[in-house]
Amino acid sequence: MTTVSPQLDDLGDALERATAADLAAKRRRRAPRKLALTIAALAVAIPGLAFAANALISSEEVAASLPAGTRMLQGTEPRCTVVKADVEYHCVLTKPIAAPEVSDMKGTVEPTVDATKHVNGGCRSLDSDGRTWQCYIGQAAVEQRIIGAGFLGEYAPTPGVG
Repeated sequence: MTTVSPQLDDLGDALERATAADLAAKRRRRAPRKLALTIAALAVAIPGLAFAANALISSEEVAASLPAGTRMLQGTEPRCTVVKADVEYHCVLTKPIAAPEVSDMKGTVEPTVDATKHVNGGCRSLDSDGRTWQCYIGQAAVEQRIIGAGFLGEYAPTPGVG
């Protein structure tokens, strides 16, 4: 049998206690680390959700954006319904265009302007009297060739003319 000096025995016990204490401390640190990671993830996710909610556009906002983009459509009181949420809307003017700038409005395209006075999409007239419009928001308006990519998001302080 080997004999261990009391000093070496004490050193072994001290190392054992230190190792046990270190492992316990690491276990305690994991919970706060997980909590910190969860808090960090929420800090990123919650503003993202808020932005997503703000990015959604209602039928009423689309209806308001049509006359905000084109002066001849002011006073026409558009009513819009969702075709594809946040992308496509079908709009009907409740009042006729007072002085159409063209005799046959079918196929005419006009930009839409949001409440911040920025171009947010555009609409295409579906009939000759200009009472029915198909509107597209964002990139969909560019894909429909209603507005150019460089025009999307541009500042438009007043409704366009002509």
